[in-house]
Amino acid sequence: MNNRKEEHHDLATTIIQLVGGEENITNVIHCVTRLRFYLKDDTKANEEELTHLKGVLGVVNAGGQYQIVVGAAVEDIYKEVVSQLDVSDNQSQQTETAAPPSENLTSFEKIKHSGNQLIGIITGSVMPIINLLAASGIIKSLLAVLTASNLVSDTGNAYLIISAMADAVFYFLPILIGFNAAKRLGGNPLLTAVIGGIIIHPTVLEAANSGMNILSIGTFNFPYVSYTYSIFPMILAAWLVKKLEGWLKIWVPTFIQALLVPILIIGIVASITFLVTGPIITWLSFGLANGLQALLSLNAPIFGAVINGFYQILVVFGLHWGIIPIYVNDFATLGYSYLSAMVSMTIVAQGGAALAVAVKSKKLDLKELGYAGAVSAFCGITEPAIYGINLRFRRPFVCASIASAVGGFLTGLFQVNMWSIIGSVIGLPSFIDPANGITANFWYAVFVTAVTLFLAFALTYVWGYNDSMVMQEKRAKPKNPAKQNIA
Repeated sequence: MNNRKEEHHDLATTIIQLVGGEENITNVIHCVTRLRFYLKDDTKANEEELTHLKGVLGVVNAGGQYQIVVGAAVEDIYKEVVSQLDVSDNQSQQTETAAPPSENLTSFEKIKHSGNQLIGIITGSVMPIINLLAASGIIKSLLAVLTASNLVSDTGNAYLIISAMADAVFYFLPILIGFNAAKRLGGNPLLTAVIGGIIIHPTVLEAANSGMNILSIGTFNFPYVSYTYSIFPMILAAWLVKKLEGWLKIWVPTFIQALLVPILIIGIVASITFLVTGPIITWLSFGLANGLQALLSLNAPIFGAVINGFYQILVVFGLHWGIIPIYVNDFATLGYSYLSAMVSMTIVAQGGAALAVAVKSKKLDLKELGYAGAVSAFCGITEPAIYGINLRFRRPFVCASIASAVGGFLTGLFQVNMWSIIGSVIGLPSFIDPANGITANFWYAVFVTAVTLFLAFALTYVWGYNDSMVMQEKRAKPKNPAKQNIA
C-alpha cells in the first residue's frame, strides 16, 4: 500500500511539472478516469513526455480542459496533485473563473468558452454522485426481482429498508446536486444544500402532489412542483446563492452578516426557485427528455447505429462527459433512458476488441494489457481498453466501433430500455424493470450485449489484430481543431 502511495505521489509530482508547473495550473478536477486541468497556457505542457509517462494512458486537450487519462487510480492521484498544489478540495472545485477568455478571442470563441464553462459546471455537479446513482438504480432493479419472485414481500420491513436504500440518493438529489454545484462554483455548499432541503420538504411535496398553487395572479397560477429527482434547478440556485452572498457581504454591515445574510439568501433564492426558475427549468428538463424520446421514436435503430458508431470518438476527445447530464436528466425526469441503453453497448464492444487482442496475442505484455482493458470495460470503464490497446493498434478500435453501431441498431430495433446509469456487462441488472422485474426487455439486453461482444471479438480476432502489427507509441490524442488558436 505504501509503495502504491509513493508511486501516486511521484506520478502526481511529475504530471504537475509536465503540465507547466504549479504556476501554470488554474484549477484541477477529476472524473472517473481522468485528471482534468485548467491551464493558463496549454502550450507549456509537454505532451510528448506526458504520453510516455508510466501510469498515463493518454492525453486529451478538449472542452477547455487539459485531460490526462490515468485510469482507475484517478482519485488517489488527484488527491496527491491537490496536496502538492497546496489547495483544499473545496478550492480545487472553484472553476467558474478558471481560464478566462483572452481579450483577443473572437465572439465565437468567447461563446464557445462560456459553453465549456457551463458544461463543466453541470458535469462537475453530477459526476461526484454518478456511482451512487448507478448503485441505487441497481438496488432498485434487484429489489424488483426479489419482489417479483416473492422472496421479499412488498409490505414487509425488508422491502421498506431496501427501498429506502434505493430511493435515498434520488429523493435527496437536489441537496446533493446543490452541494456539488456550490463547490464547483466556489460558493457556499451548506447554504445551497439548505435551499435543496427546502424545495424537497415533505410539506412542499405534499402540496405538489395535491396540485396546489403557491399563488395566483389573475388566471395565471404558480404551482408547487415536486423537485425530487431534479438537477438543473439546483445548479441555478447554487449560482444565485454565490452571486447574492457576494453582493450582500459588500452592502450588509459586518457585525450582522452572520445572521442576516443567510436569512436573506434563504428567503430570496428559495422564493425565486419556487416561483420562477424551478418551474421553468423543470419544464425545460422534461422537454429535453421528451424531445430525445421523440427523436428516438422517429427511427430508433438508425439513431442508435449512428450514435454508437461514433460515440467512442467522443470518449477519445474527452467530450462524452458532456452527454452524461442528458442521461441523468432522463433518469431524473422519466426514470429510464433509452439513450443510456444504446451507449452501454459501445462499452461492451471496446472490451470485446481488447479481449480478442489478449486471446490472440502470444506476447505476454499485450495479454496483460488486453485482459485488464477488457475487464475494465466490462465493469463500465472503456479508457484502459481504448488507450492501452484499441487505439494503439487502430484496427481494434474500428472493429469495436462497427460492433457498437450494430449494437445500437439492435438496441433501437428491440426498444431496449435502461433504469440505471451503469452499463456494460456489470450493468445488466440496470435493464431490469423496477416495476415489473425481469421482462423481455432484460433478455433483449442480454441478447444485444452478447451479439455486440461476439461481433467485436470476432472482427478483431479475424481482421483487427495479429502479432506482426506494430503498436503505435502512446501519444496525445488529436486536439479539437476549435481549440488550436485559443489562448
